[in-house]
Amino acid sequence: MFDTFNTKGLAGRSATSLYTRRRLLATAAGFAAVSMLPAAGALANVKSLAKHRVLIVGAGVGGATAARYLKMWQPDADVTIIERNPVFIRHYGSSEHLTGAVSMADLTVSYEGLRAHGVKIVQGVAQALDPVRKEVAATVNGSVQKFGYDSLLVSPGVELLYDKIEGYSAQVANSTIPSGWIAGVQTEILRRQLLAMPDGGTVVLVAPPNPYRCPPGPYERSALMTEWLGHYKPRSRVVIVDPKNDFVTDETMILGWNHLYGFTPPQPYYDKLEKFMVEPKADCRLEWIRQKDGGKPLSIDPATRTVTAEGGKIKADVLNIVPPMRAANVARAFGLTNDSGFCPIDRRTFESTKIPDVYVLGDASIADAMPKSGYSANTQAKVCVRALIGKVTQTGIPEPAWSNTCYALAGDDWGLFVADTFRIVDGKIARTNTRARYQDLSASREERMVASRYLRAWMRSITADAFG
Repeated sequence: MFDTFNTKGLAGRSATSLYTRRRLLATAAGFAAVSMLPAAGALANVKSLAKHRVLIVGAGVGGATAARYLKMWQPDADVTIIERNPVFIRHYGSSEHLTGAVSMADLTVSYEGLRAHGVKIVQGVAQALDPVRKEVAATVNGSVQKFGYDSLLVSPGVELLYDKIEGYSAQVANSTIPSGWIAGVQTEILRRQLLAMPDGGTVVLVAPPNPYRCPPGPYERSALMTEWLGHYKPRSRVVIVDPKNDFVTDETMILGWNHLYGFTPPQPYYDKLEKFMVEPKADCRLEWIRQKDGGKPLSIDPATRTVTAEGGKIKADVLNIVPPMRAANVARAFGLTNDSGFCPIDRRTFESTKIPDVYVLGDASIADAMPKSGYSANTQAKVCVRALIGKVTQTGIPEPAWSNTCYALAGDDWGLFVADTFRIVDGKIARTNTRARYQDLSASREERMVASRYLRAWMRSITADAFG
């Protein structure tokens, strides 16, 4: 609650059956985006892209997947990536670093796998786009260099809008009140603060408004911190201050909170979940303050780590803010964004509607019902690459299909997910699920454990698929 304002036996299928069902569904969904594509050999046999220069800005999951699949399907293609960082640090799974479950080394991915496929990687910062000359200017080793292209793929991720919350800034985030939503130095700062916090302290996580990267992520992070504190600082608590009233995977996540931490679901969740719940605990150390309960954040005081929300004030010992987001700065510098802050695209190809021969992938794109996630970026990249090859070689562009699965943890061995498939319906990317999206509320404890293991297997799998 606010410091100055008060608001007021499971049945299931066997773990084996869940694993089999999820594996089949995830496999079908995961490869829906490429099931309508020709085999790699067939694409290699069409008109060659050997003289076609493909330049990619950004080597996150979207950019890396695009580069790798271009070289797999068109080995002679000339593929260059401009990426500011020497390595990729996984955002997905990074909240487990806060609890010590994984190290920063575990989150770090080399680009050597892409280089082994023949992808040229330039460490530099893309600055400007000349769409007439088809050139990108980038700062490399302190000097500006120009890179020509025939097709340009932009996959820059998101920019965190720190200053959208009064009192917050990039300087504050990099020193005393980290976000850590782009994994790296801030993730390490937050980890150190949790370790240093006295038992009985309060961790406050300020959740973001929609749209944002990794929809279940803030609630997973809150759960993992609650679990860790229960082991090492059991008198401490975690409070989520939220500008929203719901979130993706909310029912299954809240049920996990109830079983693991004694959380009392607010209405209308309580009525929906009651028959699957355990008895809530009066001393539950996890609290979720929704927008309707006064949770919309208004400002922070960095000096006292105090959050002012619509319902009142709450003082934190550790304050973690996930601010609003928009497409990363380079997308705006290139002229690819609209008033939403994100990039409009041709939904069949992910080609920009603002500049021809420029494609936008992943979190920066406006992809309608598709969430902003690594899984989405991975399937978008495959469909985009196939469309690019079809356009250049005049072999046709197949009707696209995409998939996404967002995995999350309510605890170290309590996994959950949302799985979707997508096609274009009435001109928009829409969900076309033929199965339930979410984990069954009646799933057994063993099934939740299997889901947590599947999550970790997926992280290894998608990393290998994107980066080689």
